[in-house]
Amino acid sequence: MTETRRNPLPLEVHADARLPLGMRPARFLRDYWQKRPLLIRNAFPGFVPPLMPDDLAGLACEELALSRIVLRDQRRDRWKLRTGPFAESDFATLPESHWTLLVQDVDKWDADVAALLDRFDFLPSWRIDDVMVSYATDGGGVGAHLDQYDVFLLQGLGRRHWSISTDPRAPHDFRDDTELKLLKRFEPTHAWMLDPGDMLYLPPGVPHDGVGVGECMTFSIGMRAPSSSELLVEFAEQIAAALPESQRYADPDLRAAAEPGEIDAAALKRARNALGACVQAMDEATFADFFGRFITSWRSAQVVAPPKRTLSAQALDAKLETRTFLRNPWSRLAWRRMSRDAVLYVSGEQYSCPIAWARALGRARCLSGAELTTLPQRAAGVSVLAALIQAGHVAVRRR
Repeated sequence: MTETRRNPLPLEVHADARLPLGMRPARFLRDYWQKRPLLIRNAFPGFVPPLMPDDLAGLACEELALSRIVLRDQRRDRWKLRTGPFAESDFATLPESHWTLLVQDVDKWDADVAALLDRFDFLPSWRIDDVMVSYATDGGGVGAHLDQYDVFLLQGLGRRHWSISTDPRAPHDFRDDTELKLLKRFEPTHAWMLDPGDMLYLPPGVPHDGVGVGECMTFSIGMRAPSSSELLVEFAEQIAAALPESQRYADPDLRAAAEPGEIDAAALKRARNALGACVQAMDEATFADFFGRFITSWRSAQVVAPPKRTLSAQALDAKLETRTFLRNPWSRLAWRRMSRDAVLYVSGEQYSCPIAWARALGRARCLSGAELTTLPQRAAGVSVLAALIQAGHVAVRRR
């Protein structure tokens, strides 16, 4: 018997102030991240939701908010999906139970919800997608399903019953009688009741089902995980855009065809040669810049608008110490090292940036100008900051 079998890793742990994950982040990443589920009891002790059900319903009425209502006919086991924006009168027509309201990107609308992400700073910030908030009535849920990304399910209000399957042989066939991607069969291997502050981590591909026990709210912190096909298509489009129209399949060495319909080995070699520029372009730096632009713009729900007034780097530098800078919640940011400097990626654009300034911009949503004045390479950093302000990615406030 192996050591792992004698001492299997637990699927449930208890957190405390010293270890909010119930263990050190390094151990969580080593043993659980993208490997196995984990229920963390009391992950957020004494948790008080940063918004209430009425607040969520109000947000679902906003035109630009991404919202859905899922209703279940329990007797006939039928599901119905409605998409927002909703009117206040829509909620008055809903039944007393067995429905759920879901709103995406709530962290972009509410700063207190966004503050929840500070607890996940052991993960790269560009890896985090959004905080989706769901409100469920008694018996409400979205049905048994699976996600293709990691998710942390934080119980915020009331209680929810979660069941999962860790059976690697569990079928992943979907029902064909609903537009929701629900599993045809779901046989749970584990089940728990979550109270406020409890949090369930699920890696990609784990079948699960959450059902409200009375009224409840759940805060879902979901990760960004583009598919290989999405990455490939975007990368191919970038490379194709740089190829000249004159570069085509060519066969100056063509010989008489033995079989007119045959694609012979020589033709396949010529086709590969026609893609030579694409293959050569796939060096590390080219791909790194592509990925930085891609991951900061992929699945963006809103377009950032530039400010009405312009602000030069010189004017910004003169006011720097007396200003506070707020990152636009819809702007995604990441950076990578390049020699002694950095490349900063913001919502699909890239900027040359001093490393110290890239670190500061990547760490906090709110930046003190007084702290920025202490950073090296001030002129270059202020120039980048001014460009971000001009693009609408950063807002300026008086202290």
